[in-house]
Amino acid sequence: MKTLIQKVEPDVNQSFACRVYETPNFETNWHKHPEYELISILKGHGTALIGDHVCDYKVNDVFFIAGNLPHWFRKHQAKMTCAVLVIHFTRDCWGEGLLQMPEMKVIDALLKKDNGILLQKKLKKDILQDMHALHGAKGFEKLLLLFQSLHKIGSSQQYKTLTEDFHDPANSVNPAIEKIIDYSFKHFLEPITLTEIANVVNMTIPTFCRFFRKNIKKTYFDFIRDLRISHACKLLANTDKPILEVCYESGYKSWAHFSKQFKEVKLQTPSQYRKQFMYA
Repeated sequence: MKTLIQKVEPDVNQSFACRVYETPNFETNWHKHPEYELISILKGHGTALIGDHVCDYKVNDVFFIAGNLPHWFRKHQAKMTCAVLVIHFTRDCWGEGLLQMPEMKVIDALLKKDNGILLQKKLKKDILQDMHALHGAKGFEKLLLLFQSLHKIGSSQQYKTLTEDFHDPANSVNPAIEKIIDYSFKHFLEPITLTEIANVVNMTIPTFCRFFRKNIKKTYFDFIRDLRISHACKLLANTDKPILEVCYESGYKSWAHFSKQFKEVKLQTPSQYRKQFMYA
């Protein structure tokens, strides 16, 4: 899969970048960059595609994404304003040898992981505070806060691993993958056939299936399943609609099919999933 390679420049007089991106600068399609990315959601909500993982994002979520891991944060509504605070840095932006120091062992181990994670519980709250402090800091204090944040993440287990070992060797743009993802986001609540989606990128069905599975590491219908279950989770968490209504509004015509696929993705029933939000 050939992916948009995003160019990230460090801040003036800094070895890394720390910036706020707000609509329309928030809207970046499927892309990757060699820099690691620590990102917190300031405004808006929607669906994140990180490697082969589909999940929701909302205000105060914090993600840590390895370098060269393709991702896309797509807002829920076209007219919505979204904003993120993002820290970008490379493994060697501080020069050679620093990560080999004994004091940097935890951070070195964190940066050797080729994955995307979602921070949780106290770790998320601590990193949110650190990121806002870092954004307002300058010089050495800014660097120190970044090291502090990375050390906290590397020392904790309060995170959920979203994807790992997702290898994308591409170094240029192929509009086919973006067309597939964009069309899927627009139509995943409707019945989609392989003929229909293959025609979007002018491929035969066998060619499309090989192309998609090779590059997204799952079948196309598993991808559609993940989009639908993600949508169902939004409805379960944020509305009091009956679960059967959630089933139908998430693109399913059969309760049995919905229930089975929900358990496959979330490892719990829809009612169990909803209960965790009832007293939050």
